[in-house]
Amino acid sequence: MFSEFDNYRKRTAKEKLDMAATASEGVIKDLLPVFDDFERALQNMEKNGNEADLQGITLIFNKLKNTLKAKGLEEIEAMGAEFNTDEHEALTLIPAPTEDQKGKELDVIQKGYKLNGKVIRFARVVVGN
Repeated sequence: MFSEFDNYRKRTAKEKLDMAATASEGVIKDLLPVFDDFERALQNMEKNGNEADLQGITLIFNKLKNTLKAKGLEEIEAMGAEFNTDEHEALTLIPAPTEDQKGKELDVIQKGYKLNGKVIRFARVVVGN
């Protein structure tokens, strides 16, 4: 009976740790589209040229990025990587320009992210065939 209680105590402690690690998952998932829009806005601002605004927005973006990274968010590397169904979602297959690019990601349509090692959004990619 004592060993059963001890196992129960260990299991519930582990469940609490797991729950605390992924408690912010819903909020971070909701912030990812805003994060994507932020990146697109920065890219457009770089093209248009207003340097003072670009520097201010870049500082804010980096602060958001570092805050999310501190909470356990990490980007899934996709561009040029081998296609991996555990992290990537192939939206299109196109003929590979060279033989060494077969089975690799040639373009990233939408970045993917992991939260504390768990995939919360798959990277949407174009794969060479």
